[in-house]
Amino acid sequence: MPLTIRPIQPADNEPLASLIRQVFREFKIDRPGTVYTDPTTDALYELFRQPRSAYFVAEENGTILGGCGVYPTEGLPKGCAELVKFYLAAEARGKGIGNQLMQQSIAAARALGYTQLYLESFPELAKAVSMYEKAGFKPIPHALGNSGHYACNIWMLKNL
Repeated sequence: MPLTIRPIQPADNEPLASLIRQVFREFKIDRPGTVYTDPTTDALYELFRQPRSAYFVAEENGTILGGCGVYPTEGLPKGCAELVKFYLAAEARGKGIGNQLMQQSIAAARALGYTQLYLESFPELAKAVSMYEKAGFKPIPHALGNSGHYACNIWMLKNL
């Protein structure tokens, strides 16, 4: 089966949580104050039942390769959502799959009426940060909203 990008389903919770934590270990950012220890990582389907949120999964031949979504994180400015839980398995990187997931999430944010997208990242994820910059995200000097991910130290914003 070719690559499909589809909305999250209940059965995706376990494989996505496993993939996300593997990425954190791979880049040695598996520490408190990140998605790695966030309990919502194990229940993404339920998290994205929240109104004005959306989450997409990249799947090929029955294997989940990654995911990305938008979420109305508490404390963000009016009209702003957060680009969240954006992770790709090592074997899926460099093939344009991440960009497809991000573009689907940006389109969903526009359709949900958002005018800005915010994200948080790490210097260890330099390739991802470079992709965000190419997509029009600009660095900002401080965190926005209340994600609870206090270990992140790169913050970016994009006008939609």
